[in-house]
Amino acid sequence: MYSKKVMGKEVGNAAVYAPPHTMTGKPVKASSSGPDGSDASTVNMSVGNINRRKSPEAKTTGIETRGNGAATKGRIARGPMA
Repeated sequence: MYSKKVMGKEVGNAAVYAPPHTMTGKPVKASSSGPDGSDASTVNMSVGNINRRKSPEAKTTGIETRGNGAATKGRIARGPMA
């Protein structure tokens, strides 16, 4: 391999410097882990805020707070009330 310096900076392949290695200097071994991405049923695709995972159900418990006037949203309080 040859160096491909342009204006004092290396722009070529990273193999010019050193082969892939860990922080201790040992060579890196290629391994495939995780689900097979070639099958469409195993790929977790998403479009916007819609994905293939099951969404959690909306919370329906809580107490209705006072003094909201004409509010149409956000009247239910959930969590620790002191």
